[in-house]
Amino acid sequence: MAKTYTDILQDVRTSVRTMSLEELKSKIDSGASLTLVDVREKEEHRAGFIPGAISLPRGFLEMQAEQRLPDRDAPIAVYCAGANRSLFAARSLSELGYSDVTAVNPGFVRWKDLGYPVAKPVALTDAQRDRYSRHLLLPEVGDEGQAKLLGSRVLLLGAGGLGSPAALYLAAAGVGTIGLVDADVVDASNLQRQIMHSLDRVDVLKVDSGEQTIRGLNPDVRVVKYPERLTSENVDRIFDGGDAGGRWDVIVDGCDNFPTRYLVNDASVWKGIPVVHGSIFRFDGQVTTFVPKKGPCYRCLYPEPPPAHLAPSCAEAGVLGVLPGVVGVIQATEAVKLILGKGDPLIGRLLTYDSLRMRFRELKLRRDVECPVCGDHPSIFEYIDYEGFCTLDLPAAAQ
Repeated sequence: MAKTYTDILQDVRTSVRTMSLEELKSKIDSGASLTLVDVREKEEHRAGFIPGAISLPRGFLEMQAEQRLPDRDAPIAVYCAGANRSLFAARSLSELGYSDVTAVNPGFVRWKDLGYPVAKPVALTDAQRDRYSRHLLLPEVGDEGQAKLLGSRVLLLGAGGLGSPAALYLAAAGVGTIGLVDADVVDASNLQRQIMHSLDRVDVLKVDSGEQTIRGLNPDVRVVKYPERLTSENVDRIFDGGDAGGRWDVIVDGCDNFPTRYLVNDASVWKGIPVVHGSIFRFDGQVTTFVPKKGPCYRCLYPEPPPAHLAPSCAEAGVLGVLPGVVGVIQATEAVKLILGKGDPLIGRLLTYDSLRMRFRELKLRRDVECPVCGDHPSIFEYIDYEGFCTLDLPAAAQ
């Protein structure tokens, strides 16, 4: 004989353990180890939720449980608005192999009526919810992650080959403030790879051209422009981000000369700012991420700059036009991961890309305990003559 909904619900009630709201609050107040799962719909969750709860709508539970709830032995409490959805959700989790699942009864409506603590997600406008809807679907981003991006500050050193794709994707992702450091103007020869610019902007400052493109892509983004070469005299002012409303969260390094790279390294180590480093040469590129006190720095990778004849610029050696697109997008990805605090950044790892062979390789990097800047006994504490150190006299234009 076919069962009715009432029959199925009664079966579930007899097979699922339940927890009262008073018991739940006591566990939360005592700091007990408990994973709280809200199985209501997203719209219900946005109206308010129990602090610390993971939003995992009932319709996506079986699909996302393994990813969102990796520990099958952890204590889990499931709640909904009333009680029924949480009962079915708890049984599903048990069937998926979760060993300690409890349904909260009654649910959030009664929790709120009792005056217990209620949290609300970060408020996004309707336009932002539409624009970033694909981000909001990702558990690793969601409302809170998107709010982090909108409140973040990323400084791009160079608005050229690497800075262009990085800037476009960071702007599209909703990074709230983007800084552009570049003293150069747009040249026709740039357009083969510097996709942030266009033919009608030749002879226009790259920071002005970049601002125009970014603003056209995403009006949420504020652009802070530095139409100047990065030097020992201005690096503190720029890196401290006074014009941006605070110190930068991440620096994306698209410089093409060694004096500036060493300057960026030293300043970022002393200020504790992560740097996503990228470089390109002919058909090859490389990316790594330097996070002070969590891995090596640029000087650990290159204690001394190579001779000038072994490191010609793009203007001297050429570069495949699509190559900086790949490298710049990887840099943008690293920056977003650092902002969100998700994933495994390229700390202590150098990712190399050979476009002719379409091959990626990963090399391990180690912090040099003898490094003069980040080592155990540093010997450099102030900015040096970086041009003299590198015995180069190259322009600071980005690639």
